[in-house]
Amino acid sequence: MNDTRRHIHLEHDGKLLLVNLDGSGPAIPRMGRTSTTEGSYSIRLPTPEEASDMGLTWNTKRTNRFRLGEDMHEIIVATPDITWPEGWAWKDAVISDNQVDPVARESVYRTLHRVVSKVVIINPQKEVLMAKVTRGFFTGCWTLPGGFVDYAEHPRSGAEREALEELGIRIKIPDPQGESGVETEGEDIALVREEVFTPDGICWLSFTYLCEADIPAEEIVPKDDEIEEARWFNKDEALSVAVSLFDIEAIQKFVTN
Repeated sequence: MNDTRRHIHLEHDGKLLLVNLDGSGPAIPRMGRTSTTEGSYSIRLPTPEEASDMGLTWNTKRTNRFRLGEDMHEIIVATPDITWPEGWAWKDAVISDNQVDPVARESVYRTLHRVVSKVVIINPQKEVLMAKVTRGFFTGCWTLPGGFVDYAEHPRSGAEREALEELGIRIKIPDPQGESGVETEGEDIALVREEVFTPDGICWLSFTYLCEADIPAEEIVPKDDEIEEARWFNKDEALSVAVSLFDIEAIQKFVTN
C-alpha cells in the first residue's frame, strides 16, 4: 500500500492557493481546459512545507482524509493569515480545469456544503410525525420529513416540498419575514446546524423548521418507493427511534412534553 500523501488546502474569501508541479506559485486554473494526456496535470495543491517556504502561516480548521485510486491523501484545510489572497485561484475555477490535480478538485468538492432541510411537524397532542425511509443514508430508519434542498430553492420551501413528496401532505411553515418569497403568519422557529461526521470531510448544513399541523393519519400517503411507513410519535418515542443527530436535537428543542 502506498504511503499517505500530504497536502494543504489554504482558502480565504473564495480563493485557493494552487502551485505548479515544481511547487512554485500561485498557479491559476482556466475553466474548461482539457488535458492532452489522460491522467496528466500541471497544477496542484501545495504541501504544508511548500506553503511554509512561501512565508505563509495559517489556522487549521480540520484534516480530511480520503482515497483516490490506490493513494490515500491527507488534506489540511486551513485559513491563511493574510488580508487578501492576491493572485490566488478562484475556488469556482478549479473544478472544470482538467489540468488541476484531481486531489485538488476532490478537496474543493468536499469543502462544499451539502444542504438539507427538514421539518418537525407537531399535532395538537404534541406528537411528532416521522417516516421510515427505504432508501438513502438512513434506509430502514425513522427520520423527520425532509431531504436535500434543490438548486435555487429556499430551505423552508424545500422542507414543504419534501413533506408533500414523501407523505402527500401540504404544510405551510411560518415565514413572517417572507424569506422564502411570501410572508405567512406564525412564529418563525428554526434550527440551523453544521457538522462534519466522517474523516473524509463532507460538510452537512441542516435547516430544521417547526410547523404545527393537525393532519389525520388517513390523509398521510407515504411515497411508495421511498417511505415504508409514517407515524405520529410522542416526544420520548420520537427520540428513541430517531437516528439523525440533527433530528434528535430539533425534537429536543422544539417539542414540549
